[in-house]
Amino acid sequence: MKKKEGFSLVELLIVLIILGLLGSLVAPKLFSKVSSSKTKTALAQMQMLETAIDTYRLDMGNVPSNLELLVRSAAAGWDGPYLPKDVPLDPWGNPYNYIVPGEDGRPFKLFSYGLDGQVGGEGENEDVVLR
Repeated sequence: MKKKEGFSLVELLIVLIILGLLGSLVAPKLFSKVSSSKTKTALAQMQMLETAIDTYRLDMGNVPSNLELLVRSAAAGWDGPYLPKDVPLDPWGNPYNYIVPGEDGRPFKLFSYGLDGQVGGEGENEDVVLR
């Protein structure tokens, strides 16, 4: 009789069990990186917005009353657009929050409420504030 080549059912089950164990060890690490990368992306976008706001302030003498003025305005002295595209949404798909004047004598406050879109929270729901 000729021996058929291939894997037995037991060998396939052992490989699947090993892959499952490896996946259970690696997956939590990978998903925690996704959360922290969204926070880092939000901070990077807010720093870009801060640069655009500062440029607007140099041209106009004051900070914009809303972020849309960085893209379009009919005001005299406006030398924009100060952003290459429309104002981006935060990594969770929500608009950034922009308050004029800011706290502690700062000209503005720029922040995101995180995944849940609510004040406070922990982990991915934690607020991301430009300091």
